[in-house]
Amino acid sequence: MSLDSPARQSLWTPLTGAAHQIALEVLLDGPLTRSELARRLDLSAGSLTRLSKPLLDSGLLVESRGVGDPVSGRLTRPLDVDDTTHRFVGVKLTSDTAYAVLTTLRAEVITSREAPLSDRSPAHVTTTVARLVRELAGAGPGEVRAVGVGLGGRVGADGVVDSARYLGWEDVAFGPALEAELGLPVVVDNDVLSLTRAEQWFGTARRCRHFAVVVVGVGIGYGLVVHDQLVDRPDAGVGLLGHHPLDPYGGLCPEGHVGCAEAVLTTGALTARAGLALRRPVTVEEVLDLASAGDPLARRVVDDAARALGTFVAAVGNFTMPERIVVSGENARLAEVGREAMEAAIAAGRNRVAEQIPVDVQLTGFAEWSRGAAVTAIQTFVLGTRR
Repeated sequence: MSLDSPARQSLWTPLTGAAHQIALEVLLDGPLTRSELARRLDLSAGSLTRLSKPLLDSGLLVESRGVGDPVSGRLTRPLDVDDTTHRFVGVKLTSDTAYAVLTTLRAEVITSREAPLSDRSPAHVTTTVARLVRELAGAGPGEVRAVGVGLGGRVGADGVVDSARYLGWEDVAFGPALEAELGLPVVVDNDVLSLTRAEQWFGTARRCRHFAVVVVGVGIGYGLVVHDQLVDRPDAGVGLLGHHPLDPYGGLCPEGHVGCAEAVLTTGALTARAGLALRRPVTVEEVLDLASAGDPLARRVVDDAARALGTFVAAVGNFTMPERIVVSGENARLAEVGREAMEAAIAAGRNRVAEQIPVDVQLTGFAEWSRGAAVTAIQTFVLGTRR
């Protein structure tokens, strides 16, 4: 696979209307017979044939092996996506490392790479990411069609990073620079929104039309899908809920707020409190392990934080009324180890007659963050779901 191939420019025209719906149904649930597709989308057989032909001609859809149609009884060739030819690269940027994955059209991770960011300058990061993409492009068959990059911060629709706290960037035209370097379509987005897109299409919230994602890690993130549409307002990447008050007697966040989510749920907050209790430096994983093993001091730290997380989840549920909430991020295990305390706080923060909100816990590593960036590229450049 080479980025110098002329095929690197052969992307599909962004899809709209019924063609978009056909491609999406096949991508998420294929292979599907034509009769099943027509039933799902309320299309006639003739309309489905007419609309699917350009998708087959472009190579986005393919006909799979013939099977008996359960409706007509005739032999038919179900429609599927070509999951062997089209590849995407997703990249997650932290303050010191670039993590990258190569995925299929259905966002299945094929292989991964990572590289340190010894220099956070846009030029160095662009060069480092471009090198990772080229390495991944040579790691298997198929053509890389597009690249997605996720980072903590606010990003404009044109790929300009308005603000990225962990990288120290302001008004950096990162997307255009990387696109020029690679000669490939590039989309840059907030990492939590990208992670939410991955949950929406290929994760635990798949086929859920109204859900929220709460991310707990180095920072606090929040994503919301309503009527099957991601809420992607300009402020979605600012981390507004990170300063939602949770504990009036809690510590201070870096911006001076008392007891907000960033002050009590982030990696820094958890390790600081646990370090004071245990009188030695500790990691979040060590605190969670100790709490699971019955250490009373670690258990107190974990349960206090889990109660704060439950209060946070209850507030998200009360304000947005989702069908489910996904807790993700590096510290998502807090919701497992402190499950009892979290659920008690959720119940205390909700009306007693309100429906119980399913809370799914996703233990997220950097491969999942990178995969989310790849899903953003798939949505943007294949199905025309523009940011």
